[in-house]
Amino acid sequence: MGLPEQVGDALAALDDGVAGLPSHDEIGHVVVLGMGGSGIAGDVVAAVAAPFLPVPVLVVKEYELPGCVGPDSLVLAVSVSGNTEETIEAATEAALAGAHVVAVCSGGALEGAAHGWGAPVIPLPPIPMPRAAIGAVSVPVLVVLEEAGLYPGARQYLRGAQEQLRRRRDELASPAGGWARDLAARLAGRVPVVHGGGPVGAAAATRWKAQFNENAKVPSWANRIPELSHNELQGTGPLDARTRELLALVQLRHDDEHPQVARRFELVRPAFQAAMGLVEEVRAGGDGPLAQLFDLVLQGDVVSLHLAAELGVDPGPIPALDALKAALAG
Repeated sequence: MGLPEQVGDALAALDDGVAGLPSHDEIGHVVVLGMGGSGIAGDVVAAVAAPFLPVPVLVVKEYELPGCVGPDSLVLAVSVSGNTEETIEAATEAALAGAHVVAVCSGGALEGAAHGWGAPVIPLPPIPMPRAAIGAVSVPVLVVLEEAGLYPGARQYLRGAQEQLRRRRDELASPAGGWARDLAARLAGRVPVVHGGGPVGAAAATRWKAQFNENAKVPSWANRIPELSHNELQGTGPLDARTRELLALVQLRHDDEHPQVARRFELVRPAFQAAMGLVEEVRAGGDGPLAQLFDLVLQGDVVSLHLAAELGVDPGPIPALDALKAALAG
């Protein structure tokens, strides 16, 4: 629930700007590297900034880079720990290709490598887990785009998002916010499927899915409209009474949906309702895509924590992920 302050602190830390950035006429495209809770920064950029940028945005959640990365690339490598192996490998490849690399991290091997490349480093504050860092990792990336002349107004949009986050937090902490606990109670014992519309809704759905996975320790899936109306919708056909008790759908809605996306939400709802039994809708508040995305994120974070409480699980530890990392390092 400290997300408004996290956004504000990240903005304040960048009051003096970011030194060492290329000018906008040197940038042919933007690449955002990151995995998991760090990689959400790329999803935010793709959802709220890419539609307005004069150059393409590529979000890379892999070891390998696209072949187009080179001297006209602005590459933002985001890692809360500074030790994410996929991000370090891709960032190293970008530096060797002559790209303009900016590291956003709290130390680790990425910071050391960036200093060796002569690349700017934006330090992150100590954060216990990447999934709690969406404000801290997203703000620097958006501000870098503003500083490079690609996304004017980023700071203004972020301040607007901060105000909406404060309003939503107050609502969630009040009796009116009991809906989040009630929704979690209805989801308990089911597999949540999350649908969003367009880039903003898709980013929010991905976040909800990941928070259900990590905080509540449950399987979850996410998809987007219109894409799902070309495939997933047909998959509701053979479902029967057993799946009605197993699955639940959460539709995330926002004000910037394309009119046809809004129509598709209504048209597909009966089929999913018949297949899953439980269909819920959560709406964004706030002014503009960034505020609405962050608003949906906060609502999903709170619902996932309530679901963890309903299921009696500790939302903090992620033993399956830790075990995999240890095996890879061994």
